Amino acid sequence: MTSSSLPLVQRSLGRCGITVPALGIGCWAIGGPADNLGLPMGWSTGGCESAAIAGLETAWSLGARLFDTADVYGLGRSERLLGRLAAQVPRRDIVLVSKVGYLTDDAAEHAFAPDHMRRRLEQTLTHLGTDHLDIYFLHNANFGPDDRWLEPAAEAMRAFQREGLITAIGMRGPHRFARDRIDAAPSRRGDKITRFQEVFAAVEPQVLAVRDNLLSPPGRAEGIFAFAERHRVGVLINKPLGQGLLTGAYDAAALRAFGPGDHRARKAWFTDPGALTLIADGLQELHALVGPHRQDVIRIALWACLERYAHAAVLVGFTTAEQVRQNLTALGEPPHPDVIAQARAIMGRVQEKLDARGEVFTDEKTGAAR
Repeated sequence: MTSSSLPLVQRSLGRCGITVPALGIGCWAIGGPADNLGLPMGWSTGGCESAAIAGLETAWSLGARLFDTADVYGLGRSERLLGRLAAQVPRRDIVLVSKVGYLTDDAAEHAFAPDHMRRRLEQTLTHLGTDHLDIYFLHNANFGPDDRWLEPAAEAMRAFQREGLITAIGMRGPHRFARDRIDAAPSRRGDKITRFQEVFAAVEPQVLAVRDNLLSPPGRAEGIFAFAERHRVGVLINKPLGQGLLTGAYDAAALRAFGPGDHRARKAWFTDPGALTLIADGLQELHALVGPHRQDVIRIALWACLERYAHAAVLVGFTTAEQVRQNLTALGEPPHPDVIAQARAIMGRVQEKLDARGEVFTDEKTGAAR
């Protein structure tokens, strides 16, 4: 498959030795709708196979070489679609990333039981048509009562490394297990920063996955990037465009109807008109700063993530080839640091207003605070 690649900025992912273009491709949405753990966990708008293949091929032709998926995305569908691209290109030129921990088979004691992890990895390798992954992530930090499966899972990952099945071990930055956001009362959720540090010490990963964008609460992100620098680990930044919130893809006056299996249906920031109006007001102010076009905002949003840390790459998701083209051609030269600071300040004020809504602007419609 030929490439007419753009001169994308290159990033080394810390001490793991993997170097990639600064913009990679997130493949969650192309998995389409899916349910898992009794929750919708997919994208009802991402189920078109031809659009997914066209988007992946467009990404490759524009210079993308890092592709991130997971076994739970579409319950294997995303991996299989990505495998069709991987079959067309030299294996040494593509960086393949997947994850384990949310999808279990009937024989599994736990998602992180080592025998189950091995079965999931073997299935992932089959789906992708490869004999190894460049990065394999622990997709969550739920290791069972008293962390029964934490050390076994960490050792399983190290065994996969020794066997050449994976190059680098990854884990998520501070986050909450999907079900805990709904089932656990705020007083019982614990400190996710402390929890992250405990798991990091046990796993000793080489790469972290971190959510960050202009709507991230001011001040919270800096700590994880400083932590990554101290430990010389790479970072993959996800949701840099807020899953479309920062591109104006959602309209308070014409709320989207999300189909079955779409995670957005249970999240207030995609469904609450008041929240969407606040975001739209912020975007209007942001456009006045950076320019009138969607790509002007995309550019500032992507660079705001990339300037966080020299060993970070950003993952942009898609459902159409046009989205891929917009994202990968928007980067250009870095904006002046003052412009990034002003953009952060604008959307930081939006975030403060959203937080002030409290009971309305929450992660899950059940009221679990983000």
